[in-house]
Amino acid sequence: QVQLVESGGGLVQPGGSLRLSCAASGIIFSIYTMAWYRQAPGKQRELVASITSVGSTKYLESVKGRFTISRDGAKNTAYLQMNSLKPEDTAVYYCNGVHGREYWGKGTLVTVSS
Repeated sequence: QVQLVESGGGLVQPGGSLRLSCAASGIIFSIYTMAWYRQAPGKQRELVASITSVGSTKYLESVKGRFTISRDGAKNTAYLQMNSLKPEDTAVYYCNGVHGREYWGKGTLVTVSS
């Protein structure tokens, strides 16, 4: 059974930081492209960042220089380090894994507010 379990969301003030984690099980983690998506209220889900099996990364333009995606093969875990958070980063963040088949986590809520 494949599971992607996100953690690390919460309430943070503007300018603050959070690190999201995505623990994967039931897949050969090393061959999967891992990604983080987000969906804000009333908006479509958008790709925030992705990292391939060989470590190539891509970012949404609005998070470049603030967010960093990484992966740890020994822990079967992907991360999203989010710095300099803005209110517009408020959303449910979803972990995604793709290698032929595609899998999703259930999401973790990030709220940026003073």
